[in-house]
Formats: sequence, structure tokens, C-alpha cells
Amino acid sequence: MSSNPIVEVILRIPRGKVATYGQVARLAGYANGARLVVWTLSTQRKRHDLPWYRIVNVRGGISLPRGDGYELQKAMLTAEGVAFGAGDRIDLSRFQWQPGEEA
Repeated sequence: MSSNPIVEVILRIPRGKVATYGQVARLAGYANGARLVVWTLSTQRKRHDLPWYRIVNVRGGISLPRGDGYELQKAMLTAEGVAFGAGDRIDLSRFQWQPGEEA
């Protein structure tokens, strides 16, 4: 495991669930640290084999641009059973992870 609390939170998100950048930051103890989550994903993703694709924006959307990771993230989430609705948004009331739901 890691001594980075953001990494620890991301590793807890179960298959078929998503978390928002802000949610991960809050759970890791950084109230306004959504950008820190982005930085952690970009620098620690491979080192810790993070399920980066389970992190979405507050509207339930993918923040990566089309043609630069968007399609891969959507495919990986879809493969885990996460459904996309209108506007390619995920219903967070259905798919957002809540601590304690770990498998």
C-alpha cells in the first residue's frame, strides 16, 4: 500500500462504481483538493496500478478529451457495468461509490 491518502482512497473504489475528483479529495482529507487528485492520477497511476478510469467529474462525466483517453475510459467503465445516459453522463445516484461499499 501507499502512504499517499489519495492513492489509498482510489484503490478502495470497487469495480462497477465511480467517484468524483472532489469526493476522493475530501475522503483523503483535502477538502478542496480535486486538482491534487488529478495530479496524483497523472503521476502515480502506473506506479500503484490505480483504477484511474473510475474517477469522473462532479456531473458524472468523463473529463478527458475525446480522442485523448475519453473513449478508453468510457469503454473500461462500460465493461464494469457502469451505464451512461443522456449526454454521456453517469447516474451518480446509482453508480457513485460510498465508503463501506468495498467488495
